[in-house]
Amino acid sequence: MREPSLRQFEALMAVVEAGSVSRAAERLSISQPAASKLIATLEDDTEMQLFDRASGRLVATEQGMRLYHEANRVFGGVGQLIRAVEAIRRENRGQLRVGVMPGLSGGFIVRAVRAFRERFPDAFISVDTRSSQFLADWMVSGRLDVAILVTRLDHPTISTRPVHSKPMVCLLPIGHPLAAKARITPKDLDGEPFIAFARASLTRNRVDAVFERAGLRPDIRIEAATAPNVCEFVAGGMGVTVVDPLVSEGVKGRVEMRPFDPATSFEFHTSWPSHSRNSKLVSAFVEEVTRAAAISAWEEDSYRL
Repeated sequence: MREPSLRQFEALMAVVEAGSVSRAAERLSISQPAASKLIATLEDDTEMQLFDRASGRLVATEQGMRLYHEANRVFGGVGQLIRAVEAIRRENRGQLRVGVMPGLSGGFIVRAVRAFRERFPDAFISVDTRSSQFLADWMVSGRLDVAILVTRLDHPTISTRPVHSKPMVCLLPIGHPLAAKARITPKDLDGEPFIAFARASLTRNRVDAVFERAGLRPDIRIEAATAPNVCEFVAGGMGVTVVDPLVSEGVKGRVEMRPFDPATSFEFHTSWPSHSRNSKLVSAFVEEVTRAAAISAWEEDSYRL
């Protein structure tokens, strides 16, 4: 028995998966006669009948299917090796695993990543969007190099830096009468249909506290768990809200934005391992996150996004 080639096994797999020699030939980028020859020589070299020929079609025999499964397992291992090579290459040129909460997964993180890539064009970056609780767990378990959270992560192996944003703002549907005002107060919003964050969220607690101090309660018509949903409801004309400006960039051009009085600040937090394997990249990314937070995508004379 002669030793079959990998190309012959590729032809075997292609015929079984494609269902015909012609489609297998297309998959292999070869002619149909060349594909037929590879199958024929594989049968000769293995001294096995791998296909039954019926009505011009090739149907894999039991031996053919057994060999197919073995070939598939081997080629799967080759694929794993290729992925391992790529992972090692990424390690050599640097990689950064970033986690970001949904509310900051828009323009803010784009600005940070773009600036970071300008400094480290060869670095590989993966960005995962999850809730702060998931990101905190992943950070502690070593699955992330940097995480941007809504709460401070207190852990002996984790370093944290606050990310200061602009004061919270009021979002209004386009053409809303309150857009005529330069600034919006809780009294202005009294009786207005209000889009609120979920009850347990920090933003909800912060906004409710501002209204309580004014002796008012927002007329909540809709609650939503994420900032993008809250902002989209406003853009859809279903109410008004008060949010951090960084989380509202996704509705730029589709809402009116006005400063909210009294000025109410909000803090996010950037966390990373105290002893990071990519300390240079991590430090640079944390710097760009801080800069990105200081850049306002909405700060124009009209305050319109």
